[in-house]
Amino acid sequence: MKKIKLLSKTCFWVLVAVVLIFAQGQAYSLTIDEAIFLAKKNLPSYKATQMRVRSNASLYDASLSPYLPALDASAYRTHELESLDYSSQLYDVNLSYTLFDWGKRKANRSTARLNLLTEQQWLRTNYIDLALNVKVAFYTVIARNEILEHRRTQLGDASKDFEVAQGRYKYGVAKLSDKLQASVRLEQARYNLTEAEGDFRKTLVELNSLIGRPLDHECDVEGSIDQEVTLPPWKELADFALKRPEIRQAQYSVVIAQNSEQLVESEFFPTFSADMRYSHRDFADSASGTDDSTTAGLMATWNIFELGKFYRERSSEYDVKAAQEDVDELERLFLLDVRRTYEDVVTAAKNIAVAREQLKEAEHNYSQAFGEYKAGKSDILSLVQAESALAIAREQLTGAKLDIVVSKALLERQAAVESLDQPLRPPSY
Repeated sequence: MKKIKLLSKTCFWVLVAVVLIFAQGQAYSLTIDEAIFLAKKNLPSYKATQMRVRSNASLYDASLSPYLPALDASAYRTHELESLDYSSQLYDVNLSYTLFDWGKRKANRSTARLNLLTEQQWLRTNYIDLALNVKVAFYTVIARNEILEHRRTQLGDASKDFEVAQGRYKYGVAKLSDKLQASVRLEQARYNLTEAEGDFRKTLVELNSLIGRPLDHECDVEGSIDQEVTLPPWKELADFALKRPEIRQAQYSVVIAQNSEQLVESEFFPTFSADMRYSHRDFADSASGTDDSTTAGLMATWNIFELGKFYRERSSEYDVKAAQEDVDELERLFLLDVRRTYEDVVTAAKNIAVAREQLKEAEHNYSQAFGEYKAGKSDILSLVQAESALAIAREQLTGAKLDIVVSKALLERQAAVESLDQPLRPPSY
């Protein structure tokens, strides 16, 4: 029995050790969707906009107040300084209600609702910009990491060229200048590698800052910048662009201006209200006793003449027209931006094919130059130039791939769509 218990306990700890080893072996990888989710959760500017939405929701609820009766209560105590025995107490309760105000409270409530909708559109805009910033930072980290690998390969090629030049010089078949030229290129490759490491760390810091992680968090991104882009018809993107948050905000501003015009127009008509009041007064002397009174009445308030309201009415008419022109201008600008970004994506897609062909030619050229120099059929300058062109071609291809990913993300932002890789739909925020 003891052996069985010992065996069971041993199996348990072996199982725990296996689980721990397996868990440590699988490193957590951050995807682009998870990065955007973390940014939504941790970015202070986005959370601040969420708070403003809630604030405007409370103000919208408060705009219902004029539709309900108002109840006021007050209490007074007076004491005459000349007569020490005389004092009185007054208790007053007043119930009032606005019967009709020619659309003033309706306009105020509509404006409060539009302010809430406007703040919600700011939240959408904040999310769209957040998603773009995260995508650019995320894919730039991947590109910088790829360039870092290119720089390591570049250092390896430069080291190989230097070893060949050094060997040829050692055996007297090459000049000292060949060795020195290869040495300069080798040191330049080391410098380029150090610079690439710094650029990679900076982009990683930016990504960590956006998604709310410690700035020194190590790279764990999972993704690729080798992406094919299939663009939808231009007209479909244009339709989504016309529904951007900024355009909707401008459309709300038109209605807000119309509400302001309604408020000015209401000044030309009387406001009707009802009032009911109950008062109770206690006197200190027994002769006066108490006094109770209950009153009810209707009241009409009408400003017959006030010069300013005539000019305010004219001003409000101009404000409505100006707000509509703002809508038209925003539509023009966003359609232009979407079209230009659309062309950027098309151009970036074409550059990919050109960059791939250049890299293929550069690899062949370097291989040929290396073989010829090693055989003594060419000089060191041709080899160094071929190696340098190959390094440039590698990074150019990476830059072209990053360009198309960034252009695609920018087009998604300009058109206000969730993703070009899926059926078009507005962003979820």
